[in-house]
Amino acid sequence: MKKLLLVFFLLFTSSTVFQTLAQSGGVNLTLGFPMGEFKESVSRTGVGISGHFMFISPRPQAPFGFGVSVGYINYGSESRREAFSYTIPDVFVDVDRTNNILNFHVLFQLMFPRGDVRPYIEGLFGGSYIYTTTSIKSRDYEEVASSTNFDDFAWSYGGGGGFLIKVHAGGEDGDIGDVFLDLKTRYLLGSEAEYLKEGSVKFINNKVYYDVSRSKTDLLTAQIGVTAFFNSIWH
Repeated sequence: MKKLLLVFFLLFTSSTVFQTLAQSGGVNLTLGFPMGEFKESVSRTGVGISGHFMFISPRPQAPFGFGVSVGYINYGSESRREAFSYTIPDVFVDVDRTNNILNFHVLFQLMFPRGDVRPYIEGLFGGSYIYTTTSIKSRDYEEVASSTNFDDFAWSYGGGGGFLIKVHAGGEDGDIGDVFLDLKTRYLLGSEAEYLKEGSVKFINNKVYYDVSRSKTDLLTAQIGVTAFFNSIWH
């Protein structure tokens, strides 16, 4: 949960920090589809959120851009209700386990930078932190305790493309200029990593055992969101 809050902090507050540097930034809802060896192990479609900040955005004078992209995807979860302890069997808590991917990539973008519809392609290089956490929550959903059961890191790179569709024409006087609906897909080739999935944590004779999977971590994502261009650098 703490890592998820960190992602939201990066996505929604960094725009203020980077506004003097960034020409554009956006937030997207994300679906993640495991591919190749990863799909053989994880069949569930992941759901999450992602964002990007372009330090240099494509513009009519130069259609190339450079920035960073961060994202969070949950690719599995399990929940159960348990007694708080053997000595307190009459108090029950919710035990939630989540399987997650937190990624960070350097982003390069080539865009047709004019008009109300702007197609673009992009390349990415970075990595993914793959981790499983278990948390205990009270009946009013307050977290009592949490622990990271297993984690690993995978390098990843890939490309994608999409369209920006203008939904709001901004002026040149304010900090925010034009606002666009952002539709895109990405294919990321991930190196081998070890990870847990739904059903990987087993209890035998009151002991915990991890059924660890290992494979490449290729991922196809589909994203929809909003991108805004800033005026602060060029005006």
